[in-house]
Amino acid sequence: MFTGIIEATARVKEIRQEGSNYHFLMESAISHELKVDQSVSHNGVCLTVTALETNSHWVTAIDETLKKTNLGQLIQHDIVNLERCMVANGRFDGHIVQGHVDQVAVCKSVQDENGSWLFDFEYDAADGNVTVEKGSICINGVSLTCFNSSARSFRVAIIPYTYENTTFKHLRPGHVVNLEFDIIGKYVKRLLGK
Repeated sequence: MFTGIIEATARVKEIRQEGSNYHFLMESAISHELKVDQSVSHNGVCLTVTALETNSHWVTAIDETLKKTNLGQLIQHDIVNLERCMVANGRFDGHIVQGHVDQVAVCKSVQDENGSWLFDFEYDAADGNVTVEKGSICINGVSLTCFNSSARSFRVAIIPYTYENTTFKHLRPGHVVNLEFDIIGKYVKRLLGK
């Protein structure tokens, strides 16, 4: 389990294709602290560390993951958000994040508000996922609060620290992001649907 509080970013150093799988070599400031078999969120996708190199680590994404997330669009030198799984005695600073991406969204606009940034996202409502006003949303692994919530779109406000220390500073209109909707909201929706 994760909390959506990003620890570091990683640069895609190398991509190797093997059958329908992609192996990614990620270079980051925390790679030297990782262990083989450890679960690490990469842009909100829970992946297992498969091998270690100097200041870098390898992870593998299978075809299903590549199709349902933005990992299949990564190219060499792209930047991704990293978070290690939560320790049992740690603080719960974000919200419950499983590392299971529900679907992708498209960034529709970015507005510089002279001290913060507003990002608008649109997603396919056919998948049945919903946001609620002032509810939690996880975008590329980042725990955020959404507003201007509608049936297929929402907005988030980004403070300077988050902007500078995550991939948000690289996001532009047209870019695809990973979404994980609030787990409590998903269970409530399922129960009410019955």
